[in-house]
Amino acid sequence: MKFKKLMALLCAGLMAVSLAACGGNGGGSDEGTAPAAEDQADEGGEESEESSEKVGGTHIYVLTAAEDHGWTGSVATFAKEKVEEVNGEGTYSAEVITSANANEQITKLEDIVASGEKDIAVVIQPMDDTVQSAIQQLVDAEIPFVAFDRIIDAVSAAAVSNVKGDNQGIGAGAAAYFVENGMKPGDKVYVYEGDTSSVTTLRDGGFTEYLTGELEFGGSKIADDAKWTEDDLDSITYSGAMNWSRSDTKASYETLMGDTSNADIKWIYAQDDELAMGIMEALNGGGISDSTKEAIYAAKPFITGCGGLGEYYDVIGGESYADITENLGGVMSVTYSPSMIQTAIQDMVDYLDGKDVEQDHVIACENVVPENVADYPSF
Repeated sequence: MKFKKLMALLCAGLMAVSLAACGGNGGGSDEGTAPAAEDQADEGGEESEESSEKVGGTHIYVLTAAEDHGWTGSVATFAKEKVEEVNGEGTYSAEVITSANANEQITKLEDIVASGEKDIAVVIQPMDDTVQSAIQQLVDAEIPFVAFDRIIDAVSAAAVSNVKGDNQGIGAGAAAYFVENGMKPGDKVYVYEGDTSSVTTLRDGGFTEYLTGELEFGGSKIADDAKWTEDDLDSITYSGAMNWSRSDTKASYETLMGDTSNADIKWIYAQDDELAMGIMEALNGGGISDSTKEAIYAAKPFITGCGGLGEYYDVIGGESYADITENLGGVMSVTYSPSMIQTAIQDMVDYLDGKDVEQDHVIACENVVPENVADYPSF
C-alpha cells in the first residue's frame, strides 16, 4: 500500500511539472513560440495588404439603360460580362447600375457624386442629353469618366474617352450599299430616323456626305459620276423620330404606304435593326393592302438597318421572312454592336493602369449582307 501511495505521489508531481511547462510555453511571448507567431503575422500582413489593394483599388461604376430588350438592353448584358472579368482580375472592382429612364440615371449619378467616396470612376451610357448636368458634377468632383454611345458635346472634352460606334459610318455604309445596287442621284429615298439626338444627326449626315463625296466608306469614296448635288438631296425624305421603336416604325410605314404613290420608294434607310424589323412586320401584316404590296414588290426595294439584332440577322441570312425578302431588292445591316460597352470599360481600366487612352474612340463599322452575315455575332 505504501508503495502504491508513493507511486501516486510521484505521478502527481510529474503531472504538475508537466502542466507548469505547458503553461510556460503558452504564455511566454518573448520566447518559445513567439517567433513563429511573428512570422505568421508578417505573412498575414502581406496577404491583408494585397487584399486591401484589391478591395481598396478604384471602384468603377458602370451606368447603363435597363437590361430589358433590344440594343440598349443588351448593353447592360455585355457590361455585366466585362464587369465580371474586371472583378475576377482583382486590381479594380466594378458594378453595373441600370436605370429605366434618364431621371433615374441622373439621380443615381448624383448619389454617387454626393457620397464623397474616394477612388471611384464612372463609365456611363447617357440615357439622353438631360444627363449632361449630372455628368458635369462628375467633372467638378474630378471623378474620371468614360462616355459610351451617346456623346454629349458639352462635357465630352472632360471625358477620359468617348467610345462610340461610327455613326457617320453607318450612314455612309447604307449609302454605299444603295449606290452599289444602282441608286442614282435624285432617286427617292426614305430615312427612318432613330430619335432627335446626335446619334441620328450623325447617321443622317454620314448618309448624305457619302453621296456628295465628302465621306468615304470601306476606304473609298463614291465615284465622281455618281455624286449627288445639294438639289439631289431634296429627294430624301425623313421620318422624324421613331424613338428606336419597332412598333412606331411599323405604324409609320403602314401610314406611308397608305398613299400608293409611295409604293415606288426603292431605297429605305432604317437607322436601326429594330426599325428595319418594323418594316418587315408591316409587310408581313395586314395593315398594307395586297395591291399596294404588289406595287412595293414591283419596285424591288432595298432595306438597311444597323446594330446586330439576331432577329434581323436571321432575315438577312434567309432564315426568316424569306417569303418577303425574295420580293425585295435586298436587305442588309451595318455593324454597331452593344458589345462596344466592353471597350468603354476597358478604356477606363487602361486609364487607371496609366496607359494612353484615345479620347475620341470611334469603332469602325462594316456592312453585313447575306454573303457574310454568318461571320458577325448578333445579340
